[in-house]
Amino acid sequence: MKILVIGSGGREHAISWALARSARPDLKLFCAPGNAGIAQLAEPVAISATDIEALADYASERAIDLTVVGGEAPLALGIVDLFESRGLRITGARREAARLESSKSFAKDFMARHKIPTARYRVAVSADEAHDILRSGEFGAEDSSVVVKADGLAGGKGVVVARTRREAEEAIDDLMLSGALGVDAASRVVIEEALEGREASLLLFADGRDYALMPPARDHKRVGENDTGPNTGGMGVVTDADVLDEETLRRAVREVVEPTLEGARADGFEFRGILFVGLMLTEDGPRVLEYNVRFGDPETQAILVRLQSDLVDIFSATTRGTLSQTPVRWSEEASACVVLAARGYPARAETGARIEGLERAALREGVQVFHAGTARGSNGEWLTAGGRVLGVTATGQNLDRALARCYDAVGEIKWDGMHYRRDIGKVRGQGPVVSGQ
Repeated sequence: MKILVIGSGGREHAISWALARSARPDLKLFCAPGNAGIAQLAEPVAISATDIEALADYASERAIDLTVVGGEAPLALGIVDLFESRGLRITGARREAARLESSKSFAKDFMARHKIPTARYRVAVSADEAHDILRSGEFGAEDSSVVVKADGLAGGKGVVVARTRREAEEAIDDLMLSGALGVDAASRVVIEEALEGREASLLLFADGRDYALMPPARDHKRVGENDTGPNTGGMGVVTDADVLDEETLRRAVREVVEPTLEGARADGFEFRGILFVGLMLTEDGPRVLEYNVRFGDPETQAILVRLQSDLVDIFSATTRGTLSQTPVRWSEEASACVVLAARGYPARAETGARIEGLERAALREGVQVFHAGTARGSNGEWLTAGGRVLGVTATGQNLDRALARCYDAVGEIKWDGMHYRRDIGKVRGQGPVVSGQ
């Protein structure tokens, strides 16, 4: 069986690793474009993740049996629709369903239409309109926190949690007038009330009718310890029973997950693939911060190390509508992932530094090291090649044990300029925090 994974980060390395654990003896993995770590498991394919026509041609020519999409950009471009039109099997959200992530205003209107709990919001199509909304006082006084979100995909940089109205006004001008994100991403903005509580990520597999939940996770987005500094794509994540207690999980499924899937069907687009619901756990219950239509990064790393079933079977079931007949089992362990980043990240990361200690770290019990931004030098040495370089991931009987294994392995790895957070799993995410793409 030939499987093509699309993407090049730590998420795609974790997906490839989990697929490679399949019991299928004839499994052959390809990854477009992949990275140096993924190349140890899958044959690299020199095609960009967003060149969907070339990817479809490749899948057809090589008789690929199943394609797995890692990131959001190809989904927003309609890669699933294209592959299906050519009779190629692929798992992921079709273009209309992908709008739940690619357009914040579409997602908010969807939630409002289907009575899915979320923050109060308004949509503005110009900077003047956005400023008028702020000045109306609808979102509080001048010293009130408010959230400003670019409507389109922005690589994790399109959400600003402003502590005052002045900061919100500056964010609007930066997003809509200065062109910081490009015309498409910020041609409109969503203005939201700031929610207080703890964040949680709830992911699931879906086949259009049925779904299977993954272990809930908690991400750490700020670059600095104690949740300081700018937002990143994610500096670490944990999964354990404390992320979502059973009662809150049941409520989230009842009030969010099932209405989302039912709402998609009612609106004419069955949801298939991966659904990622970013939640804020408030005093009034779970509220949706965002939808993603794919695995998170680094959530994928911490989640998939707990998977006990065959990921090939699960992905295949999402394309065939047979998820209810497919085992999806998870270990009872906790897990953690600590991201190691290059100097300068999340702004301008330095690359080309020599990485030492990877082999020693990988030998640690219960540890997997996933590559996000690495390359091979002329002598075979490992080099940094991106902002987020590695995701050191571990499991354990409890979260403390998983974290101890993570940080012991991190201690084996060194390069000039390496930085990481030492408080992953310790910060509970209190306060007006909003995450988003």
